[in-house]
Amino acid sequence: METNLVAEKADQTVYEGEGGAYYAWTPSKSPLLSEWKLGAGELILHPLGFALPHFSDSSKIEETVVVIKKGDVMPLPRGQISWWFNGGDTDLTIIFLGETAKAQVVGEMSYFFLSGAQGMLHGFQSDIVAKVFDLNNKEAEDLVSSQPGSLIVKLRKGTEFPNPSEHVKEKVYAAIDTPAADVVVEGGGIINSLTEKEFPVLMGMDLSARFVRLEGKAMLAPSYVADGTGRVIYVAKGSGRIRVVGNEGKPSFDGDVKEGELMVLPQFLAASVIADEGGMELFSVINSSKPTFEQLAGNVSVWKKLSSVVLQSTLNINPELEELFMSKNTQSLMIIPPKN
Repeated sequence: METNLVAEKADQTVYEGEGGAYYAWTPSKSPLLSEWKLGAGELILHPLGFALPHFSDSSKIEETVVVIKKGDVMPLPRGQISWWFNGGDTDLTIIFLGETAKAQVVGEMSYFFLSGAQGMLHGFQSDIVAKVFDLNNKEAEDLVSSQPGSLIVKLRKGTEFPNPSEHVKEKVYAAIDTPAADVVVEGGGIINSLTEKEFPVLMGMDLSARFVRLEGKAMLAPSYVADGTGRVIYVAKGSGRIRVVGNEGKPSFDGDVKEGELMVLPQFLAASVIADEGGMELFSVINSSKPTFEQLAGNVSVWKKLSSVVLQSTLNINPELEELFMSKNTQSLMIIPPKN
């Protein structure tokens, strides 16, 4: 059975204010999110924007898109407190991609804030806060009501946040857009993966990440995730064309995609990508901490696992064409540079 796939920008405005905004992809517009228990959101922080401390009901991986150090990935287990501050002069965009199997609403990420108009302290009100923290009524009321903002606020100029210590920073995030990638093709692009093998913090989270950067007109050869897991793909930069093929031998999706759009791919569907002239970057999250990708071309492709007679019978070709075909699969064809 074929699945109708779509590439969509975030369809729900959760919050917009002076400090920034948060947008979400919802199952009502992208039903495959709930089917595959995935979730996605986009946080935009304006300069001096501060996302108040919060935790989520979903484990997720976050990719910073416009930051001082572009391409950092940070896994966050569900229930872990985080906050975000933009101390730069330009907008900061963070993409949240993760699993929602145990979320309040499958396919959606819910957030729980410690303070502010929608915060937990505000909900418990000053009478309980006074007893818990041994405060008088005025002190408790000030603590509960002093932050009138919700979700994201704008701080005063001159606010300086502490720098993280180096040894802690290395444990909680990793660079995925790096020259030392898993696959580097001159004139074509790079592929880099982040699994529990390279990043042990992913163990138990059932998540991994993959980053693809394609130069202009380069092609990402067809591949699929062989262990039956789903994935969500976000176009982080540029534009191109994606073709997805399922079990009926016809495209489930064949169309243009551009920056800011997201697509959910169910299990076993194979996808290929051709970048436009300006190139493109794709960031994807797979709901497995150690996914297995199978290639449909190249020296590690599925064709290399078949004997000559099986291959000839499968494709109904003669030995000469089979020999030619296999000779074209002796090199890595994960990324194909444009022809001059």
